[in-house]
Order: sequence, then structure tokens, then C-alpha cells
Amino acid sequence: MTSSPFFKLRPPIMLMGMLSLIAGLIAGLQRLGLNVPFGIGHLPEYHGPLMICGFLGTVIGLERAVALGRLYAYAAPALTGVGSLLLAFGVSDEWGKILLTCGSLILAAVFVSILRIQIAMATALMGLGAGMWAMGNALWLSGWIVPNVTPWWAAFLVLTIAGERLELSRLLQLTRAANTAFLIAVGVFVSGVALTTVAQIAGLKLMGLGMIGLALWLGTHDIARHTIKMTGLTRFVAACLLSGYVWLGASGVLAFFVDGLGAGPMYDAMLHSLFLGFVFAMIFGHAPIIFPAVLEVAVPYTPAFYAHLVVLEISLLARVGSDIGGITKAVTHSGALNEAALILFLLNTIVAVVRGRLGK
Repeated sequence: MTSSPFFKLRPPIMLMGMLSLIAGLIAGLQRLGLNVPFGIGHLPEYHGPLMICGFLGTVIGLERAVALGRLYAYAAPALTGVGSLLLAFGVSDEWGKILLTCGSLILAAVFVSILRIQIAMATALMGLGAGMWAMGNALWLSGWIVPNVTPWWAAFLVLTIAGERLELSRLLQLTRAANTAFLIAVGVFVSGVALTTVAQIAGLKLMGLGMIGLALWLGTHDIARHTIKMTGLTRFVAACLLSGYVWLGASGVLAFFVDGLGAGPMYDAMLHSLFLGFVFAMIFGHAPIIFPAVLEVAVPYTPAFYAHLVVLEISLLARVGSDIGGITKAVTHSGALNEAALILFLLNTIVAVVRGRLGK
């Protein structure tokens, strides 16, 4: 028996998020120029929105709704889930964008509610991220193209993750200097995102500087530096986190060599270093913790979890190297392996859930 009166809302919302992920993966394969049996003509243009807003936005919104425990909070992931499916199946682009925007606004309101209960810098940072996601969605709805709003979506994910890690870093009793350094890095990053709206290249470089700063701060102060010495799930989570910080820093460095939003192989390298190397490494590490909390199913740790992490790391190294070297065919193959890592992650998670239910 579940103790939550809203538990029945969780599985269908999570399912919409997973469907968005699958549609986003299909779209990604199509963008790589590969023949996909289930491909749909309009899907490639929504690869980014489905992965970021549809999957990640919905899952993060659901996690926040569960944490707050209020009915209205579930409207955020429900709306983003439905909106993403409208885009995926070509039902209505406009309504898909409208629902995504409304869902992200509600998520920002959720953080306001949380802050009214307890004021904390980490929560405020995650709330800022949700607000920047809503801004990006609003700009997209108003007619901006996806590459131009992607920095706002990136801010949502970077600030959400940074806020969550800052919250856990309280265990290390950070000094005032450490907190100040963190806020400076965040300020530089957020300023860079805002600057991209009027000066893309300068904004990207400022974003990159902020990402390097955050990567160095997280790599230095995150509790993962200590938990990597432990065993089992704790070490796996730490490995995911620390590898993610390396990719966050790499994305920041690559931002200095990008010619503009949506332009060229260096942009592809920067984007996937951030969203795959950093964000999905965090997803890999937190899934065995989030799924039990949200769906109330056991996800027992198994060393097989390292398989999807290793495939992701190797394939992403190959992709970024191919982008830098201008080897188009290698980008295609390594991009397909990126997606294989995500599919393997889903399969390993499903197998772990089944094992948990069987008590093995």
C-alpha cells in the first residue's frame, strides 16, 4: 500500500516521460541520417525538445511534485508530458509548446511554494532554473528557433543539478569562501545564458566560463569525492557524478570554439558533452534512487549498471573526437552508440525493477 493519495498519477506521468525519451531517441537517429523503422517525418526537429522538455522536464517535475506532496504540483509534469506527446505524434505543434510552457511555469510556482515553507539557497537555485526553462519555452512559443532557446533549457538542467548537489554538500560544512565561489560561477553562467539572446558568441563564451567554474567547484566540493571510495551503489553514483563534472567542464571549454548557436561540429560537441556527458550521467546515477521514491518500486543495484555508463563514456569520447576532427561518418556511428547507451540504461533499469519485484 502506498501512503500517497496521488500515487495513481505517477505511473502515467512517468510513462509519458519515457515515451518522450523513446521518441527523442528515434528523432536523434533520424538526425544522424540513419534509417529508422518507426521514424516520423517531423520528428528530427523535435529531438532536443523531446529529450530536454519532454523527458527530463517531466521527470524532474514529477520528482518535485512527489517531494511537495500537493495535487497542483502534478499539473507541471502532466502538462509537459502531454505537450511533448502532441509534438511527438504531430498532433499540434502550437498546443504542444503551449502545454510545455504552462507546465514549466507551474514547476517554477512549485519552487516558490517550497521556498515559502523553507528558504534555502539550493532551492532558490533550482527555482531559478525552472524559471529559466519557462523563459526558454516562452521564447520558443513566440517563434524563436530551438538553438536560440537551448541555452535557457541548459540553464534549467545545470542549475537543477547544481542546486541538488549544493543541498547535499551541507554535510561537508562549506566555508563562506566556497559558497561565494559557487555563487560567482552560477552568476557568470546565468549572465552568459542571458547574453546569448543579444550576442551569441560572447554569451556562449561567458556560459562556458561559468560551466568550467561550476565543474571545478563541484569536482572539488561534492561529497562524491569521498563516496567514490565506498562500494556498491554509493560508488556507482559517485562515478557517474564525477564523470559528469568532467564533461561539464569539457562543454565549457568547447563553448569557446563554437561559431554560434546551432552552427557546426564544435556546437554538436559542446551540446552533447553537456546534455549526454553531464546531464545523463546524473540521470544514470540518480535513477536507482529516484525511481524507488517516485514509483515506489525497488531498483536493486547491480554491477551491470556500469555497462551503460561505460558505453556512454566511450561513445561520447568518440563523438566529440570525431566532431573536433571533422570525421562525419564517425560522428554518425558514435552518435548511434550514444543512443545505445541510453537504451541499455532503460533495459538495465527495467531488469533491476523486475529483480526487485521477484526479491532477487
